[in-house]
Amino acid sequence: MTRYHALGIGGCLLIMAVIVGLGPYSSPAMFLPDQGASWYYWKLPEPDFFTRFVAWSFYGLHQASMWWLIASAQRQRPGYTQGLHRINRWALAINALFVALHIFQTRWTYDGLAQDVSVWSSQFSVIFMLVFILIMENKRRGLLFGKKVGWFEEPGRFLRRYHGYYFSWAIIYTFWFHPIEDNMGHLLGTFYTLMILLQGSLFFTRFHTNRWWTLLLEVFVLLHGAVVAYMTQDSGVWRMFLFGFFGLLVVTQMHGVGLSRAARWLVVALYFVTILVSYWGSPEKIPEVLNIPAAELGLAFLCAGLILWFLRTSAGRKLQPPD
Repeated sequence: MTRYHALGIGGCLLIMAVIVGLGPYSSPAMFLPDQGASWYYWKLPEPDFFTRFVAWSFYGLHQASMWWLIASAQRQRPGYTQGLHRINRWALAINALFVALHIFQTRWTYDGLAQDVSVWSSQFSVIFMLVFILIMENKRRGLLFGKKVGWFEEPGRFLRRYHGYYFSWAIIYTFWFHPIEDNMGHLLGTFYTLMILLQGSLFFTRFHTNRWWTLLLEVFVLLHGAVVAYMTQDSGVWRMFLFGFFGLLVVTQMHGVGLSRAARWLVVALYFVTILVSYWGSPEKIPEVLNIPAAELGLAFLCAGLILWFLRTSAGRKLQPPD
């Protein structure tokens, strides 16, 4: 990574400090009792039109602004640079503005979009973002231990051209789904969101394609998922999240940053040793570490197949990016 990435991360940390400094944003008395995995706890029991209007209006303006910038950048095709284009500065400014507005809106009316949509919609928006990354990166690092899936090339090229629209929706929707909160799970999620908003502001720059930086963004979900599971579940399911995403690192992600053979074997050894230590006394649960990588890789094949089918239709042929 470069010093500019360090500056960006520093900016994200500064925003996190502001969030913590302005907290707390709620108290347990504000919420209904937790009602299970499909229930989102952090929402008001009696929302009204105004609280909904504010959240959806700010989200809509944020989303429309970024989609307009992405479309403008694709029309201009400015070329990749070591610096920032004017449109990148606009993207950074717009994202910073709406981050500030979301902090203010949480203090003012509290509710995010969660009042009106399923908690699963937020989670699966990010899951599919990670799946699309697997398809896009197949050309560079392969899908299984550095081995490429040949027929992923066409879906991957399509996603590399148009992924900005989906990724922008996934992360901005998730950002406004949640209110701003100062507990550890929300803070990690907000920090992750800020880093992806930063990444989404750097299109057509070399910062956007830096492989160590993009690896960090992919792997951070390992920490976030494990911590949130540890905080909210009593069954030890945090291990499934931790080692599930660690497994994706071993199978796919670490093969794209030029690690030496010895370094890759060291990562593999660390993976297996920590699994054995963590599951000591309950070895029958070890197979659960395969759930996440199996699901992500399976979805990668399914989505790539659906995209390939779409590209064979008349509508898809019109959207075919050039070779």
